Amino acid sequence: MSGSAKVTCLECSAVNRVPVDRLTAGPKCGVCGAKLTDGKVRALDPKALDKATKSDDLPLLVDFWAPWCGPCRMMAPQFEQAARMLAPNARFAKIDTQDFPQVSQKFGIRGIPLLILFRGGKEVARLSGARPAQEIADFVRSHSAASAR
Repeated sequence: MSGSAKVTCLECSAVNRVPVDRLTAGPKCGVCGAKLTDGKVRALDPKALDKATKSDDLPLLVDFWAPWCGPCRMMAPQFEQAARMLAPNARFAKIDTQDFPQVSQKFGIRGIPLLILFRGGKEVARLSGARPAQEIADFVRSHSAASAR
């Protein structure tokens, strides 16, 4: 990727253009000032999810989870670790399927935890079940390289 990348702020949903060579410099949202590629997992609502999955040039891995789900809670620290491992080249977010059941319907989710990788406005791949950080990172790397071709 050369030039600039579109990166949706996962705090305010503003779409930012960031020079690719500045992704490692800790770019901030031009609207709200939130960090865009800091390796933190952000909680999304359906509107922010929709905008980010359609607009972003960087890979976005979304964890579909619920607070009552034991495996989801168990995987949360691993998901956060994988987010730090892959920053700034990929971003991680989560959406609560209990609070937003329409998201489960929209994406045809039958079980959680479910990870869906998005890039360039498209769903690239899915990975179901609780996974360790290294496996999550390997999943993103393998599918991001394939989708960049």
